[in-house]
Amino acid sequence: MKKYLSYSDEVKEAMAQGKPIVALESTIISHGMPYPQNVKTAREVEQIIRDNGAVPATIALIDGMIKIGLSDEELEMFGNSKGVAKVSRRDIGYLIATKQLGATTVAATMICADLADIRIFVTGGIGGVHRGAETTMDISADLEELAKTDVAVICAGAKSILDIGLTLEYLETKGVPVVGYGTDVLPAFYTRASEFPVNLRADDVNTVADMLHAKWDLGISGGAIIANPIREEDAMEESFINGIIEKALEEAKANGIAGKDVTPFMLGKVKDLTEGKSLDANIALVKNNAVIGAQIAVAFNRK
Repeated sequence: MKKYLSYSDEVKEAMAQGKPIVALESTIISHGMPYPQNVKTAREVEQIIRDNGAVPATIALIDGMIKIGLSDEELEMFGNSKGVAKVSRRDIGYLIATKQLGATTVAATMICADLADIRIFVTGGIGGVHRGAETTMDISADLEELAKTDVAVICAGAKSILDIGLTLEYLETKGVPVVGYGTDVLPAFYTRASEFPVNLRADDVNTVADMLHAKWDLGISGGAIIANPIREEDAMEESFINGIIEKALEEAKANGIAGKDVTPFMLGKVKDLTEGKSLDANIALVKNNAVIGAQIAVAFNRK
């Protein structure tokens, strides 16, 4: 297993010194944002994690290896390269065997972080149950991964292009704790709130760290969602963004876009329809998650 892992010097040093480490995905770089904002954001998010006392480990597949921590050149390559594979659980073995460039989704990043014994992972938003999934069965592999892999995911809730109610039902069935960080309702990515309550609330990082230790010390496997709302000043107006999402969904359906192609299509379409405002919100919420995620990692490391 370990023969497939390759660590950056910064991560290697952090591990040797017992420093807190935060995993970061690479799909947000290659599929989530356009160049050059993607690379700029990735670098800024890594720096925010350092500034808050932890060490960033951006994860990706390169040349038959799982890279735990990317160099500046590797970040640039991912931001610029065309045809980078979007990696979920089912793809990892094949992409390693064929030595393709692979950008890890939430599910794949959780698997790789777990292999490297990294327990805290910061992202934008999780995947979930897509609208209309009762007929299409379009459900993100992120949810299954959360059910079985011991990694906490700090995110701004579920992407509002999803069926948030069904996503929460699925997570409840799988026994995944959904913790509202300073909130009683699940944030909806671009907005601070949805109509759906979370089942747990934490108002400080020590509560989150204690919960994670208790859960895993008891042998209760699986991850946890720490849902951290976008800041008030960065949030989008709910009725405005929901109207845009409805329009984009209709277009996706009309064009026969399905499966893993839905999210990148939707994010691009929403960006166009909001004249770039959704991208600004996306960048802001990832940075906000990086602050809280790093602080949780520091608290978790102390216990």
